[in-house]
Amino acid sequence: MKKNKKGQQEELVTNKTQEEYNIFKTKDIKDIIAPSGIDASNLNHLEIISHTNRLARSFFVSTLPRMGTFPSLLRDMYEFGDINVSVYINPIQEARSQQDLNRTINELETERIVALEKGNINREAVLAQKKYETERLRDEIAAGFNKMFEASIVATMFAYNLQDLDKYTKLLTTEMSKTQIGLKSAWAMQEEAFKSNIPLNRNLLNKKHTFDRNSMATVFPFTSSEVGHASGVPIGYNKQTGTPILFDNFHSSLTNYNMVIFAKSGAGKSVTMKTLISRSSVLMGIESLALDAEGEYTIVAESLGGINVVLSPTSKTVINIFDLETELVKDEITGRERPTLSIENKVEDVTQALLTMAKGSTRSSEVNEVTKQIIAEAVAEEYASRGINNNINSLYKSDLTQINDGQIEKEKKEMPTIGSWYKRIYRKAQENENPDYTKHYSYLLKVMKQFIREYNGQMAYFDGQSTFDLLDGAPFINLDISQLEERFARPLAQQILLSWIWEKFVKKNSEDRRKAKQKRVIVDEAWMMLPYPEAVDFLNKMARRARKRNVSLAIISQRFQDFYEKPEAQAVLTSSDTKLFLAQDKSEIQYLKEVFKLSEGEANFLITCFKGEGLLKVGADSAIIQIKPTAKEFEFVETNLNKLAQMKSKKRRQEIY
Repeated sequence: MKKNKKGQQEELVTNKTQEEYNIFKTKDIKDIIAPSGIDASNLNHLEIISHTNRLARSFFVSTLPRMGTFPSLLRDMYEFGDINVSVYINPIQEARSQQDLNRTINELETERIVALEKGNINREAVLAQKKYETERLRDEIAAGFNKMFEASIVATMFAYNLQDLDKYTKLLTTEMSKTQIGLKSAWAMQEEAFKSNIPLNRNLLNKKHTFDRNSMATVFPFTSSEVGHASGVPIGYNKQTGTPILFDNFHSSLTNYNMVIFAKSGAGKSVTMKTLISRSSVLMGIESLALDAEGEYTIVAESLGGINVVLSPTSKTVINIFDLETELVKDEITGRERPTLSIENKVEDVTQALLTMAKGSTRSSEVNEVTKQIIAEAVAEEYASRGINNNINSLYKSDLTQINDGQIEKEKKEMPTIGSWYKRIYRKAQENENPDYTKHYSYLLKVMKQFIREYNGQMAYFDGQSTFDLLDGAPFINLDISQLEERFARPLAQQILLSWIWEKFVKKNSEDRRKAKQKRVIVDEAWMMLPYPEAVDFLNKMARRARKRNVSLAIISQRFQDFYEKPEAQAVLTSSDTKLFLAQDKSEIQYLKEVFKLSEGEANFLITCFKGEGLLKVGADSAIIQIKPTAKEFEFVETNLNKLAQMKSKKRRQEIY
């Protein structure tokens, strides 16, 4: 039978494919991937014979630190150079784990008793601690919170001559010993070790170590990129590379300028932010403003020549929530900026604040949409009664001017106040003929008395004309609310002050980055606001709108879980390109892993790291950071008074001697 050309070609291809298959079938996988030959005559290295002859020396990990307290246990080995590393991991059955741990506990107890009888108190304490940790691990496994593994770690290093191989061996073993990791050359077992380190999944050395789930995570490669902005300020060091981390949260590569910091108490949140404030103020001219919930930023303001404002029941400071400023808006046609007013937006902001006030700390269910409508109508009428509308000239007195530094300026009208709004509510209640509205008016008149100066209200510091203005050019302004009651007064103050800051500090900034000042607003202990929906809503609004005004919103909080459990609060996180996680409680880490896709190594590091250490994520980059204020900076950023006293005492001794 005659075949056509196409058929002939198909036959040739088929025959060739069959031939290749037969060759593959008859050969071991080693024959396909292996080099031309291997000389294993030397007890401490191999000679690999190929087109580029090389020497190879294989190692195994012989000793490990008791706990892996860093993000990647073997990072230095993974990144050393021309090296291959294999990790063989096998889970241990729970029954065997329990058996082994119980045996270890008994052995430790025996050793502890012997040490105690011999009077070796130090060793007895060490053994007692080890026993406690082992018992805790056993209980975690029994409860299903942990698991045990066996792992063998084998590495093979390559070089083109013996001199280099010996040099690299010494360098690597020395470097690994710094973290208490012992490496041993596979003496007289180089061939077995080499075979264990090629992709055949055969562990011929069987040098095993025991890990729990957390410590096992530290074995996996954990790499980080460098965070570096040429325009930034040094805020710390890359813990893995030792290089300085330069940070500019106004960098053009970022989609927004906001940042969040999460950490457990005492991990260094405030120290980090104070360091950033001081350095960015001096080196970059950034103007910062803090909502200080714990009274920690006063000394920073004093050191930088800034302003401290204290809001308390006994202070004379008054913040008027009705304050209204013009906003610079860019014309879509001409591209020029012009001042505008939006009464509608301001009425909404004031209404939200008054709603929070009305709900109180109990977040009363008596406050509903009817209540909101009554509040909003009275707020709008207050502005209208003063002739204030969307015309910017309506903000000013028409026939009066004031002289400021030789400049003739229009004098602003007095703004409405909570007191004047309350009187309007009272009049409207008297005139009300709608029985459905009666109970809402009665409720407002009763509950809002605590905010009215005329009735000596405990929170009357929001009633009246503002007693100060935010000064442009101040390097740092601290609004101290630490003396207010924590459960309700402080969260309320955070919300009202944020709205006021938007009017006085943010709106006036240009949309044009070439003209705009770089400003930062810090909300410390932001978790306080989360129980109050109106407060969370304004926080989200500010996070979304801040970039347009060249403003960075910095959120600092302890418990990430609080944000995780409130979907409406998570928008703040998605609007923040910079995230810093310092030391975390174990209870928090699962939420961080889920939301931010942290690796096991990253998660374990955040549980075990020390104060001032953390994971910094800036856009697509990340780094393990160690924040180190200078000795001079420590004098105004350190919040631990005992530690500060020790530093000052040490400094005095150095000056004497």
